[in-house]
Amino acid sequence: MRLEGKKILLIIGGGIAAYKSLELIRAIRKEGGEVKTILTKAGTEFVTPLSVASLSGHHVYQDLFSLTDETEMGHIELSRSADLVVVAPATADLMAKAAQGLANDLASTTLLATDKRVLMAPAMNVRMWLHPATQRNVACLKQDGIGLIGPDEGAMACGEFGPGRMAEPLAILEVVIATLSAPASLPLSGKHVVITSGPTHEPIDPVRYIANRSSGKQGHAIARAAAKAGARVTLISGPVTLPDPEGVQVIHVEDARAMLQAVEQALPADVAIFCAAVADWRVASAGTQKIKKEKAGPPHIELTENPDILATIAQAKTHRPPLVIGFAAETEHVLAHAQAKRIKKQCDWIVANDVSPASGVMGGDQNTVHLLRGETVSSWPLMDKTAVAEALVHEIALALKTSSHENQ
Repeated sequence: MRLEGKKILLIIGGGIAAYKSLELIRAIRKEGGEVKTILTKAGTEFVTPLSVASLSGHHVYQDLFSLTDETEMGHIELSRSADLVVVAPATADLMAKAAQGLANDLASTTLLATDKRVLMAPAMNVRMWLHPATQRNVACLKQDGIGLIGPDEGAMACGEFGPGRMAEPLAILEVVIATLSAPASLPLSGKHVVITSGPTHEPIDPVRYIANRSSGKQGHAIARAAAKAGARVTLISGPVTLPDPEGVQVIHVEDARAMLQAVEQALPADVAIFCAAVADWRVASAGTQKIKKEKAGPPHIELTENPDILATIAQAKTHRPPLVIGFAAETEHVLAHAQAKRIKKQCDWIVANDVSPASGVMGGDQNTVHLLRGETVSSWPLMDKTAVAEALVHEIALALKTSSHENQ
């Protein structure tokens, strides 16, 4: 049985698809999993507490202010005693509450209090699903690392057709199994990895900015590889045109100061990887109105130095990650400049690559990198950025494992 010993907390929202939750409970228990349930007030309009309790074999939790429930299994304990939290059906209301951090009933309070992974199976009318407000909430939930299963497309109970049907119970079951079966054996399971990616845009005025050619492809690839290796990943991204990696918390920022603030708020972490191409300078006093072209010639723009994010974190007295990795994009003397940067910034590793015009790799899909660890240099062949990311994550996992053994 594939869920032997696993504990799932199932939150049942109010919708016609709630009847499918009964089949999901049965399917999870058939695979050896234990299911505790929270049934929302709206959910009781579609399935009864008796039906849910009979199938789960456990008391059904309903009321945030139930003295008995809070005494026997408080909402904090309920939110953290499971291995996984599943919301099925996830109504538009429940998703909105989770996205905004509201906590006015047992289900939403539990979602806010949990420190475990959350999967949601949306179910609602097609117009509700496609509404801009719901789509904003979906984007927010994904950014927070919540996994979505579906919705499927098809005929609705209301007579309409389109996306909004809750995924079938067996499809949800397979995602639950995949989510719970792999992490224990993954090399970065239980680790928190913070990654910066992309360029920064430093405003000159409301319509112009200083930027660079970074695409964010390498940083985003590292985020995907770290998540695939079991890590909890916080990706802090400058302006890019890339989709957010699945299963990764993504924080979008514009400029260097916002990126540093987001990094500091994301700590503590086991590993920090600074892949973003942060602008070294910003305009000292950005214009609040568009700077107009004058006959006297171009305007005088005074620059000031941006915060050095890599050096700030690498030299931090508190919350310094055990492994701090910087990136060095160089156009000449790649290894010499990268080694000097590693020493100056006081980071542990530097990943260096040649971005001179002759290399043709800036913003491309391939990269040739050199990994500098102290005086040791590992030069990797030309690879696509996904392969570079996987190779780097492999080296990180080995380093953390070695460090763990040395500290035992």
